Amino acid sequence: MSGTYLGMPAFPQAAHDAVNDATLRGNLRHATHTIRAKRARAVAELSDWDALREAGRRIKDHTLRHLDRYLLRLEEAVTAAGGTVHWAADAEEANRIVTDLVKATGESEVVKVKSMATQEIGLNEALEAEGIRAYETDLAELIVQLGKDRPSHILVPAIHRNRGEIRDIFRREMSQWGRPAPDDLTDTPAELAEAARLHLREKFLRAKVGISGANFMVAETGTLVVVESEGNGRMCLTLPETLISVVGIEKIVPTWQDLEVFLQTLPRSSTAERMNPYTSTWTGTTDTDGPRTFHLVLLDNGRTDTLADDVGRQALRCIRCSACLNVCPVYERAGGHAYGSVYPGPIGAILSPQLRGTASAIDASLPYASSLCGACYEVCPVAIDIPEVLVHLRERVVEGGEAVREGNKVLLKPAKGHVAERAAMRAARWAFAHPAALRTGQRLASRSRRLHPRTLPGPGRAWSATRDLPAVPAEPFRDWWQRTNGGKDDTK
Repeated sequence: MSGTYLGMPAFPQAAHDAVNDATLRGNLRHATHTIRAKRARAVAELSDWDALREAGRRIKDHTLRHLDRYLLRLEEAVTAAGGTVHWAADAEEANRIVTDLVKATGESEVVKVKSMATQEIGLNEALEAEGIRAYETDLAELIVQLGKDRPSHILVPAIHRNRGEIRDIFRREMSQWGRPAPDDLTDTPAELAEAARLHLREKFLRAKVGISGANFMVAETGTLVVVESEGNGRMCLTLPETLISVVGIEKIVPTWQDLEVFLQTLPRSSTAERMNPYTSTWTGTTDTDGPRTFHLVLLDNGRTDTLADDVGRQALRCIRCSACLNVCPVYERAGGHAYGSVYPGPIGAILSPQLRGTASAIDASLPYASSLCGACYEVCPVAIDIPEVLVHLRERVVEGGEAVREGNKVLLKPAKGHVAERAAMRAARWAFAHPAALRTGQRLASRSRRLHPRTLPGPGRAWSATRDLPAVPAEPFRDWWQRTNGGKDDTK
């Protein structure tokens, strides 16, 4: 994965700055509460939701176990249908492939349908460096691009902006990118949408090259699938003469029957709709309709390394619905920018450190960007146990150990700043392995509880500054159990 956002500090510092932004918190609170309430109603309509969730989990796990076989089948099907498949090991290679393909057409501008994979590799910046301008066509992505901003949500990249801010961005920036916004533009949703529609329409009709991602790839037929709500994807996928799709290798499903499961769970978990307004599928090329040339760039960029981790690989099940973001109390208060990645929220806290490694301060801090409340696991439509992976990655940060990077087994060093945590965990491990010492420690703690401080000293101050220390009972559980004969003689 390409580097973190330039200048981003570790999550605690970035989150500290974000929670002091009252406007940001207000925007996030209103949006996330609204989305998750609608999602809950949409999911409740299905009596077999739990069965669909389990089916999605099984399909994803099966596909990941046999990923090599399905990717080769996909390549054969895409090639047979008239497309060309390219393999990209990392961001640099993917950017080079796409840039060369665009330059070969002689064009200097492209239209894009929302693609997190291209954001992950920094494709827009790579194209710009070669004199090629990329126009985002998703409404929220357009707002982010015009505002010289960064996405802060998987589904709604401009969730941190309110209508007044969007109006000001359109008035100020649209003329620099094409058709200007009306002088009398207000902040009503209909007027903002119409301004964006008119601005983008000329780009759709002019562009010769389109760049897309894909929500799914069907191995048996070589079909790619994009689901969206605005119709911009349909324009990008059908009007240009050349279509280039950049897709992570984990987005594959074996058959159309498997796809059926996700076309039920994804819209309800993301936009709280029974089905997406636009579901676009394309298989290679035809002589009479759509692009004349189709290229598929299959992106690894750390995914194979993630697949090698028995616990962490479940993050690759993700179908990018964003349900985990909308229920996360940490994301709601800190916002997406604090995560320093195109993948914010709980899924970003486990995906980014695996794709990029934990060498940087921000990646080492992301597994701690959670209260471990478990709400993210409860809403995940493919049952990713995010809290389990978070704890797994915390252990990796603190203790180091074996991992796979760029296809090679490496021994990671413990991250800096966790000396006290390592010492505490090792002391706890020793105590639990020696019952007599544990019993003595419990009794001493109970008898001296009136002397215990209200806050922890030194590094522990950061923990106790925002939460109360647990009260030590007057009597250890073991002693109570012995004294009361397992509670039978307890007269209280």
